[in-house]
Amino acid sequence: MKTVLVFALAILLAAGCQQKKYEYKKIAGFAQGTNYHITYENSTGKDYSDAIDSILKAFDKSLSIYDSTSIISRINNNEPDVVLDEWFTTVFNKSVEVNKLSGGAFDITVGPVVRAWGFGNGPEAKHDTAYIDSLMTFVGMDKARLENGKIIKAYPGVKLDVNAIAQGFSVDIVCDFLAARGIKNYLVEIGGEVRGVGRNASGNLWRVGIDKPEDGNMSPGTDLQAIINLDNKALATSGNYRKFYVENGVKYSHTIDPQTGFPARNTLLSATVIATDCITADALATSFMVLGLDKSKKLLETLPGIEVYFVYTNDKGNYEVYFSPGLARMIVESQE
Repeated sequence: MKTVLVFALAILLAAGCQQKKYEYKKIAGFAQGTNYHITYENSTGKDYSDAIDSILKAFDKSLSIYDSTSIISRINNNEPDVVLDEWFTTVFNKSVEVNKLSGGAFDITVGPVVRAWGFGNGPEAKHDTAYIDSLMTFVGMDKARLENGKIIKAYPGVKLDVNAIAQGFSVDIVCDFLAARGIKNYLVEIGGEVRGVGRNASGNLWRVGIDKPEDGNMSPGTDLQAIINLDNKALATSGNYRKFYVENGVKYSHTIDPQTGFPARNTLLSATVIATDCITADALATSFMVLGLDKSKKLLETLPGIEVYFVYTNDKGNYEVYFSPGLARMIVESQE
């Protein structure tokens, strides 16, 4: 009798340990000038579409250079006594951190130069050497500092541009929102920056594609370089195959080297970074695109926990890939 009771108790315990399966809800929308797609295990039975949309709209009011009333736009327009919020402060402090570890390759004061090259929210491109040189007076993280809850600029001409880090941070913000509501399984993608936590509806790790960095590959997910498993990690990719223009036969990419004021020129075509949070992955992906292959590999040696997938051209102009040992274990499918 005792054996039967023990066996029955074991069955009940086993049943209690089985995770209840819920439907996964998918939501999509438009924010920060791009699309977002979010999938989460609907364990709470609630639709968070409106709440997430409101978060992203509030986020734009802090960090979007395309919103003239945002905190960052008001700072760039030299309005007095602009009060910062926690989101802006986090992005600024992270930018200072990545600027230092990248040796200046990542720099959010590059705004005036980005505008001059015709990217960002600037007017028509005006990028003769003399003009670019004049703008470089306003570039450098030493030209802006955080002091007593405010940004102090060395010159009124200093303009901040956080497009290379804010989108990744917005992914983290949405993930924090879902986690705070007890949701344990979700995938958040905003403009190609992704973070996956837990498992998908099939009980497997989230799978994410890395786009092939070919000019004209404008539709994410259409032509993939690799597919990887994302195990409680964030992924961000930076490349010059979508945001560029050709003028007088010369291709100008949107990745500006803050130390020269000109588009970065090296063999690296795309840099995909895996990190614990998307704000870090986003900023490092841009840093690597500026640094190029060899310098990026050297920097990577100092960054524990960071994994990368680089696509670059060799001496013959052919595609080659480099990926860190940790990322190699994540690859499900690869086009080499």
